[in-house]
Amino acid sequence: MNTNLCTGPLPAAGLTRRHFLNRFGLGLGGIALSHLLNPARGLAEALANPHHGGVIAHPHFPAKAKRVIYLFMAGGPSQLETFDYKPMLNQRNGEDLPTSVRMGQRLTGMSGNQAILPLAGSLFKFKQHGKAGLWVSELLPHTTKIVDELCVVRSMFTEAINHDPAITFMQTGSEISGRPSIGAWLNYGLGSDNENLPAFVVLITPGKVDQPLYSRLWGSGFLPSEYQGVQFRSGKEPVLYLGNPAGISTAGRRLMLDRLRELHEFQRAESADPEIDTRISQYEMAFRLQASVPEVTDVSKEPQSIFELYGPDAKKPGTFAANCLLARRLAERGVKFIQLYHQGWDQHGNLPKGIKTQCRETDQASAALITDLKQRGLLEDTLVIWGGEFGRTNYSQGKLTSDDYGRDHHPRCFTTWMAGGGVKPGFVYGETDELGYNVVKDPVHVHDFHATLLRLLGIDHEQLTFKHQGRRFRLTDVSGNVAEALLA
Repeated sequence: MNTNLCTGPLPAAGLTRRHFLNRFGLGLGGIALSHLLNPARGLAEALANPHHGGVIAHPHFPAKAKRVIYLFMAGGPSQLETFDYKPMLNQRNGEDLPTSVRMGQRLTGMSGNQAILPLAGSLFKFKQHGKAGLWVSELLPHTTKIVDELCVVRSMFTEAINHDPAITFMQTGSEISGRPSIGAWLNYGLGSDNENLPAFVVLITPGKVDQPLYSRLWGSGFLPSEYQGVQFRSGKEPVLYLGNPAGISTAGRRLMLDRLRELHEFQRAESADPEIDTRISQYEMAFRLQASVPEVTDVSKEPQSIFELYGPDAKKPGTFAANCLLARRLAERGVKFIQLYHQGWDQHGNLPKGIKTQCRETDQASAALITDLKQRGLLEDTLVIWGGEFGRTNYSQGKLTSDDYGRDHHPRCFTTWMAGGGVKPGFVYGETDELGYNVVKDPVHVHDFHATLLRLLGIDHEQLTFKHQGRRFRLTDVSGNVAEALLA
């Protein structure tokens, strides 16, 4: 009898029980090994029809938000010039940062070698606004009109002290690149409410020179690639390579995709690779987008009152104001996660002039978005987030003068606000010390922030996982607590 188990077959008849199990066990081992090496294969069936529901069949909690619009202020906006009023900092302007306040905490190489770290009070005036008496800077006159809708967290903190790991941490839950972004996790977990538009859309203000943004910030990491964000651009081609080439009709494109699908299905039958299903679904999505993208990006039918609400830049494609208006239109059509990036907040020097520009570009449109969503009945189940990757130091980087200063990166405390989607309106949470350097009450870590965001969407952050390389990963890694006090 031929007993070569690897290169030659055994006869089907006359096998002993031992030989049968030995021979069949190798097949089971191969199947098991294949599953361990490629756990996404188990999702192949779901991937074939991905735009109806995610892997979470039923919410873990009653969902207060159905969608998220995240206004990301890339570069680290200064909390001391916007929402965290510190009159003591002005009183002690120019004094060296006390060692009792710093407590040996690390600094960046940009200011760590300064002979002194002079405390720098803000040049801008603050006033209290709204029923809660929220302190807001004069730089944000439009935001003062909607403070009763805001849930302001003054006690955010992170470990990352430089831009790339800090932005990566805020967007993916890890300082190390390669993890899925927030929008990808939500796409994977909750699916889409509109099969003709992506569940995850990214909008970037063009022409802003600052810290770079990378597509991995809205990538899918080790999740199937269909869950990554789709970037919409300004101009004639909002989604690159979406239009048909010259001479190709819609009917011709449909016929080509049908034949291509057949070829992909032949390949899938051979390899059972789930990425083939992803490829099929992405081609089909692109075909549907050919009709849906021009419709959603065409703002010509918006009334003049809406353009006046969002400000003079609202008619200029690609500006922050135009992107906020587009975000509202996407939210209306069921897009689950809409990420806006606005760069330019990294003000190591010439901060007073720089932050004036940034606030002028973003203040009116941010407030208008809240107002517009509310008047359409969408704010109740749309969570809007405003914030950056970290804060700024309470001391001046470089020379402090009577009318100029800069601020270095500061991970110890920064401010983020949220509105709608189940958070408490007109509410302030957390507190920093009188010099604005350390959190002294109700700290909120990045993982806590992510856990709270997922909770508002009805998700237990510990249960939204994906097995990769033998470990179950999640957005909050192995940490994170829901900030229950923020929930309405």
